[in-house]
Amino acid sequence: MFLTGGLKSLLPHVLRRIIRCNRLSISNTSGMAEGYKQANVVILHKSLADDFEKFCHANNGPLPLLYRSKPGDWKCPPLSSDSDIRTDCLQYKIYEHGACTGSLKSLKEYSEQLKDMVTFYLGCSFSFERAVQNAGIPIRNVEQKCNISMYKTGVPCYSVSTFCCNLVVTMRPIPESQLEAAVLATSELKEAHGAPIHMGDPGLLGIPDLSKPDYGDPVHLHPGDIPVFWACGVTGVEAVINCRAPLAFTHSPGCMFITDLKNDNVTVRSSREVPQVHCISQDPLHYSIVSAEAAQKIKTLETLIGIDPGDRGIIHLRCQDELLKACLSISHARSVLITTGFPTHFTYEPPEENDGPPGALAIAAMLQALEKEVAIVTDQRAMNLNKKIIEEAVQLGILKRPVPLLSYQRENANSALMFLCDNGNPGRPRFDHLIAIERAGMAADGNYYNARKVNIKHLVDPIDELFLAAQTIPGITTTGVGDGGNELGMGKVKDAVKKHIKNGDVIACDVEADFTIVAGVSNWGGYAIACALYILSTCEIHDRYLRKAVGFPQLSKKMVWLSALPSVTKEEKLLKTLVRHRVRSGKTASLEMEVDGLPFYNTHSLMIEKLL
Repeated sequence: MFLTGGLKSLLPHVLRRIIRCNRLSISNTSGMAEGYKQANVVILHKSLADDFEKFCHANNGPLPLLYRSKPGDWKCPPLSSDSDIRTDCLQYKIYEHGACTGSLKSLKEYSEQLKDMVTFYLGCSFSFERAVQNAGIPIRNVEQKCNISMYKTGVPCYSVSTFCCNLVVTMRPIPESQLEAAVLATSELKEAHGAPIHMGDPGLLGIPDLSKPDYGDPVHLHPGDIPVFWACGVTGVEAVINCRAPLAFTHSPGCMFITDLKNDNVTVRSSREVPQVHCISQDPLHYSIVSAEAAQKIKTLETLIGIDPGDRGIIHLRCQDELLKACLSISHARSVLITTGFPTHFTYEPPEENDGPPGALAIAAMLQALEKEVAIVTDQRAMNLNKKIIEEAVQLGILKRPVPLLSYQRENANSALMFLCDNGNPGRPRFDHLIAIERAGMAADGNYYNARKVNIKHLVDPIDELFLAAQTIPGITTTGVGDGGNELGMGKVKDAVKKHIKNGDVIACDVEADFTIVAGVSNWGGYAIACALYILSTCEIHDRYLRKAVGFPQLSKKMVWLSALPSVTKEEKLLKTLVRHRVRSGKTASLEMEVDGLPFYNTHSLMIEKLL
């Protein structure tokens, strides 16, 4: 019997010969023939082969097709010089009508049936282990001398004919400080599943318990390790089970076919292809991926909106990369709740200012284009006004359809929880992300103040409570957009507001958001969020991560997203609508074409052009 010690340095053809002779005392091929590609194996009747190939191409993250044999061909010349698929895997599984009916060391007894069957060789993550180790990253399952952990997820693959199943993933514990290095090491190795499809809480993939893998062995995390998940070729096994073919064979998970092909390291050449990793949530823990190129574009947007035309001192409030992180989080969200409305003009009817609603509708328009659920919550007294504005925004082509309009009132201690979650169950939030843009924010004394230190609490519903409740509900993330420090979500920078903003010691909002976007005018922050979401949607690295490497790239929808972006024409029409409804400029209470005392033409219009 051969033991595991020298197997990692043996050449593939030698290993295959040893496996063929059934002389190995090991349970999996992880760490063997380092630097060479390994393959998952699926063997199906020839009548199913074309559909399975289409299924692989439609889900090429988990099922990168290395080679498809002809019926009855037991060799695979492009992958190996002297192989026999009937004998060259450590162990096989046999499936009859979707049920696993046994494990085999050899398929030779089925040689007659195999004459009408086609073998698919699919890429395997064992192939990238050398690249990961070369980056100085530990492979925990190799250290622990066990098979990799494999899990069924709640993520559906793209179905083709009878082939339909959920994605299967492998999990590798990676030290948090090396997450980006792990992504970089694997992202270009497309035939070995490429970059991870998820980093962080397994529950976000529908995995209930890491200690109970569906295939393979439990792999233990060290302190500081993050669970990182890659698409897995065992997805093909699940597809075989669900198609209920009369007879099918696969490798036994972890017992791969070892090819003669070297896993050549790929040099990442342009910024478009360099991935960055950003933490977007602590509870549940969640990281996202974006290209360096897209990240830089979004950072440029953040710089553009960060100018201080009113010379109010907002430069001291700015937090770096908040726009990027907020938009990454929104990009992952399924359902978004937006709030706006600052009744600064308490002596007028309506008391609202015109900074806020245009930015809120710009965000809503892009969320609609991205096929996310979106709703707006506002003050009960302003419902009719906002309903009219939304209806006209649809007529003007700013929104594809009306946005549901909600109001919130505190009736008891659980009101916020009941509003945010189905039946008040924190495990079932209705919204993934809350966005406040130019929304009056509660100060430390419980009052709400405009910039001139006037208490306007009587005009403001306690929507802050939703943001406070969200801090206690796993899975709801929040963003605040403001331009003076008295807006909802600005609690994160309240010390700077008190120090650098006029009347800041009184007016500073005390309620924090997870992400704080500071802009010269809050509407600009809304426009920047819409533009940043467009940039993320057109980033191939981020798109693949969002769809978990199953299905097809979403870039075919680019024109729909493009048409949802704000434009000078759209915003001009919307501002005229607000003026017609007597919604005034914040600083001057003017009913002219201005926002915060700044003229629309050559100030706001110029900012929109720069952002686009």
